[in-house]
Amino acid sequence: MRLPFAASTRSSVGLEWELMLADRATGDLVPRAPEILEHLEDKTALERFTITGELLTNTVEVTSGVGHTVAEAVDDIGDAICALREETEPRGLELLCAGSHPFAQWYDQEVTDKTRYHSLIERTQWWGRNMMIWGIHVHVGVDDVEKVIPIVNALTVFLPHLQALSASSPFWAGERTGYTSNRALVFQQLPTAGLPWQLGSWTDFENYLDDMVRTGVMADATEVRWDIRPAPKWGTVEIRACDGMSTLPELAAVASLAQTLVEHFSRLIDEGRELPGIPPWYARENKWRAARYGLDARVIVDREGTQRPVIEHLRETMEELADVALELKCAREFASLETILATGGSSARQVAVADAAGGDLRAVVQHLIREFRGGPTLREHLAALRV
Repeated sequence: MRLPFAASTRSSVGLEWELMLADRATGDLVPRAPEILEHLEDKTALERFTITGELLTNTVEVTSGVGHTVAEAVDDIGDAICALREETEPRGLELLCAGSHPFAQWYDQEVTDKTRYHSLIERTQWWGRNMMIWGIHVHVGVDDVEKVIPIVNALTVFLPHLQALSASSPFWAGERTGYTSNRALVFQQLPTAGLPWQLGSWTDFENYLDDMVRTGVMADATEVRWDIRPAPKWGTVEIRACDGMSTLPELAAVASLAQTLVEHFSRLIDEGRELPGIPPWYARENKWRAARYGLDARVIVDREGTQRPVIEHLRETMEELADVALELKCAREFASLETILATGGSSARQVAVADAAGGDLRAVVQHLIREFRGGPTLREHLAALRV
């Protein structure tokens, strides 16, 4: 199977952000996406951004245009949210994002009426119906198809770092899971999802797809649901490992790390230097550790099995790549990664709110709604709860 890889601007950025629709008063998920999207279709037809539906009718996805910088892509996302607010506000609906909704139940949710979604549910059954998960996807342009698979393999070393930074699903169906990213382990239950196979070349990827299509596993490349995958249609590497980010600044921060890593690896290839890599058994263990412990995880960072605290290794990586971030004009967003490290990320903040509220997960949802709106800081919110 020959699979063309589209031309794209090197290290350009595209963002996708899956958002929940919730009742303003109760925080319950509501199946209102089809209604909202119908009203937005004509209004947003000429915009750079898009607003679309997803598997469940409680979800909308906002997508940026192609940005030369992270800031350009984030501006598109901000415009999309403003357009959404015009429809959600008068309906008493709120927007929020995390890897999971703290207390929603899968059997209360409606599947979007599209053939592809019905086919997915028919095949995957209980696991498919349990896909109450929200994430972000970061696309980064690659200028040479022969770079794509080496970059995917190198990014796998940093998959736990990205997953830990974004971890935001400590609760599932009303239960505290003990994981910072329960979403990561739920999503990998789908066929063709999970860690990328460590292939050697683009030809190997084409052969993989040929095998999958011939045996009826998938229809085309869009059904490769790896945590990091090639996106041939767009000429990008797409990072899909992250939980849904709870705030726009955090989305921008993680996008800047993704963009900077891809550009760094592209430069190493240009210079004929070796890219980082780890065996698949280390990658599998790292994914579990990041899902379980988040930013408190110790991860395996090289082929020799060296283990480091993920925060420590992240800070060293940030120092190493700071000049690249500056050249890509995302230094401000890149520096704000430190804010996530300082707060422990969304998962830690949600657990803190739940503890302060005596385990009331409705308080966690209201906290996520406020965060998405850019409301009170966690410290201010916890102080109010203690009054």
